[in-house]
Amino acid sequence: MLVVQKYGGTSVANAERIKHVAERITKRVKAGDQVVVVVSAMGNTTDELIDLALSISEKPYPRELDILLSTGEQMSIALVAMALRAMGQEAIGLTGQQAGIYTRPDYGSGRILRVDPARIKAELDAGNVPIIAGFQGTTEEQEIVTLGRGASDTTAVALAVALGADRCENCKDVEGVLTADPRIVPNARKLKDVTYEEMLEMATQGSQVMHNRAVELASVYNLPILVTSSMVEAPGTLIHGGEEMEERNRVRGIAHDVDVAKITIRSVPDRPGIAATIFEPLAEANISVDTIVQNASANNLTDITFTLSSGDLPAAEGLMPQICKAIGASGFVADKGLGKVSIVGVGIQTAPGYASRMFRALYDKGINIDLISTSEIRLTCLVAEDKVPDAVRALHDAFELEKAD
Repeated sequence: MLVVQKYGGTSVANAERIKHVAERITKRVKAGDQVVVVVSAMGNTTDELIDLALSISEKPYPRELDILLSTGEQMSIALVAMALRAMGQEAIGLTGQQAGIYTRPDYGSGRILRVDPARIKAELDAGNVPIIAGFQGTTEEQEIVTLGRGASDTTAVALAVALGADRCENCKDVEGVLTADPRIVPNARKLKDVTYEEMLEMATQGSQVMHNRAVELASVYNLPILVTSSMVEAPGTLIHGGEEMEERNRVRGIAHDVDVAKITIRSVPDRPGIAATIFEPLAEANISVDTIVQNASANNLTDITFTLSSGDLPAAEGLMPQICKAIGASGFVADKGLGKVSIVGVGIQTAPGYASRMFRALYDKGINIDLISTSEIRLTCLVAEDKVPDAVRALHDAFELEKAD
């Protein structure tokens, strides 16, 4: 069996945990499996490197920042390979570049274009366990590019696809995918399995268990992902294609996100081309917009509201005056201090009662809903940031997610 295992920053946070990871890998190899390992930077290393860069420059040059950030994973691959060799298991650390991961030239947010697995296959054939640096790749011009926070998951899935692995295993400090954040809901329950669609919605709406791009990629190639613990032996949660049976038409989990801001553009002329004029400059500035709501037109004027990451709000606010002038809007209002809470599950939009149950649960806790958005398997409410924990607990109770399937 060929597996790609990914270990996050918590799992390799110190020497003791690195040795524990090495023991797990060695045990797996001795059981007869071929193992390729992807690792993140140790603990809070990436944050510390960012802080260091900001102490040098208020606006670090993107190319040099990516070179700096990539060193965090390079520390991890060297130390994990050393630990394996100390246990008698041959291993070799490979940077994203050495592993054949080619990306687009977008510093800080690179996308994987292709993977050339020749070097990794050669190392496996030679009896080595390849330890690959996650979160990074190289352009065709040999420039180092990072893939965005959390993207070591995507590295692992891309390698698993390129190698034709039987599955990808995401080894974390939790035992699997839970029905809610256990720091907010102590009785959150581990799910035995979850579909790609459900996991993608959870990841997109704030769940930290899997990177959303990793889930998208696994779904396209029908690659199973096992989310399991790196600390203890546990069955984990299998993310897979699933079967959309009627009994699955229910809420599987509660996702939340407090990295949310909102902009409302007032008195927008209701005519063709307005939306493009608003959102094209935001896209060119690499500002990702989430929910967009347009009010009913009155006197050929309307309000347009959209949500975005809190971190992107200053840049968006800087663009809004020229956008408002270009479209003839009266102005804009920006709000932060917001969060969103979502119920996720296949079929919740087509089955009756889920929306009303969600709204009633929030009302009973005195939580005001600022905005509502939906997809086929998700219902999301925008609420005040300080109300998010109460909202998560209320919804977890309302849908009785502590009960086993």
